Amino acid sequence: MEKERNFHRAFGVYGICVQNEKLLVINKNGGPYINRFDLPGGSLEERESLTIAMKREFLEETGLEIEIIQNIGTTDFMISSNWRGLMDVHHIAVFYLVQQIGGSLIEPEQFQGQDSLGAIWISEEEVSIENASPLVLKAFEWLRTNNLGLDADFYNDWKVKTK
Repeated sequence: MEKERNFHRAFGVYGICVQNEKLLVINKNGGPYINRFDLPGGSLEERESLTIAMKREFLEETGLEIEIIQNIGTTDFMISSNWRGLMDVHHIAVFYLVQQIGGSLIEPEQFQGQDSLGAIWISEEEVSIENASPLVLKAFEWLRTNNLGLDADFYNDWKVKTK
């Protein structure tokens, strides 16, 4: 008999920041995207707007102060994984185009809920399904096509990397 799957819905804001044709990503330290490149961003705190959350998350995870240039749109990902046992994740992501206006890359302070080990600039040629989250793959797709698409992206056998 197959074990029953669990379900988790995640909602967050994420920034696409490009300099010299490279995308800023974090080294993820938690969740189903652990040990992969991920976009800076995350969940909202209580009574926090989308844009305030975007600026806070970006600063906490990268050390950069940002200006939000454009609300790109919302997309979602359906992920079946071995995270926390058998888990189906519905990840809803609001994407913003952002640009650096201050700060510099830092090693983030580690606290409860911090899932960034630091940020780096990468090119599209450096990412794959093996080393990047669906958000990073979607960001590069948007940079190429200027379109997020309408339908969810499905990842039916997502492998959580334990190292």
